[in-house]
Amino acid sequence: MGAIVTPASVRLVFAGTSSFAVPILQALFEEEHLIAGVVTQPDKPAGRGQTIHPPPVKVRALELGLPVHQPATLRNDDARKLFETLAPELLVVVAYGKLLPPWLLDLPRYGAVNLHGSLLPLYRGAAPIQWAMANGDSETGVCTMRLDEGLDTGPVYACEKTPIGAEETVQELSLRLAELGCGLMKRTVAGIVAGTLHLVPQDPARASLAPILTKQDGNIDWSLAARQIHNRIRAFNPWPGTRAVFRDGICRILKARVKGKAPDPAASGTIVLGVGTERFLGVACGDGTLLELLEVQLPNRKLQTGMDFVNGFRVSSGEKFGHPE
Repeated sequence: MGAIVTPASVRLVFAGTSSFAVPILQALFEEEHLIAGVVTQPDKPAGRGQTIHPPPVKVRALELGLPVHQPATLRNDDARKLFETLAPELLVVVAYGKLLPPWLLDLPRYGAVNLHGSLLPLYRGAAPIQWAMANGDSETGVCTMRLDEGLDTGPVYACEKTPIGAEETVQELSLRLAELGCGLMKRTVAGIVAGTLHLVPQDPARASLAPILTKQDGNIDWSLAARQIHNRIRAFNPWPGTRAVFRDGICRILKARVKGKAPDPAASGTIVLGVGTERFLGVACGDGTLLELLEVQLPNRKLQTGMDFVNGFRVSSGEKFGHPE
């Protein structure tokens, strides 16, 4: 009789890069899975000084004593030799950031399983959590899927749903989804090895895309409803950030809340200051509702509360925030 195959005896390779992937790597390690190696993207410069920073997955993998590999591309002979040497029986992919070539998809005995931060086929692509929040969705989730050559088009193993809080930030939601993904990935790996999971094809008619975020996505259009702008502010912080023009300069809007109907009709982008006992920095939006700005920042200035901004720059009602070009 052959040896009994258990999840712990299956040779895994983990491919991931961002902080979203770190809890899943940690969970598989704590389950005492045989992790033959961790593959992540190369270190990259970041910040004003362009200091070289390692990916969060690399940092955690080294802390766990796991071997780390950082191929610049997966589409050359060196990358193929690397994976053939690692000899994964199952490839676990979470927020890695690169499409896998066909030879790599075919290499592991059990294929390649991916954790995706949406309820597939919704929000296929690089920024599913951000776009679900920016679009005002009331719920989202995570799915495990078998990777194929498309962009998040492979059949699904399992999903977990969760509501999106009306004031929740994208960082808070990402943390919750990553924790939800830990249990889902552990159950999925066990089910794949045991042969108890059944793949369900995605319905392409229901598919939507979550493209990579660009700087232009953060430009505030004040003609939108206040709730729409609020959703984008909480979804796009820290990247690409949300910004507006103020007195010919760019002002970053980091935190806001929907205040209620404007007391008088005002053009979109017009500043409305609260008076008396309730002072606030409000901006009229396209639906006639005020958006209260709670945290703002001008270039080369510290983060300020809305009222510190008003007092420091002697902002007046009737001034306007514009749309960056």
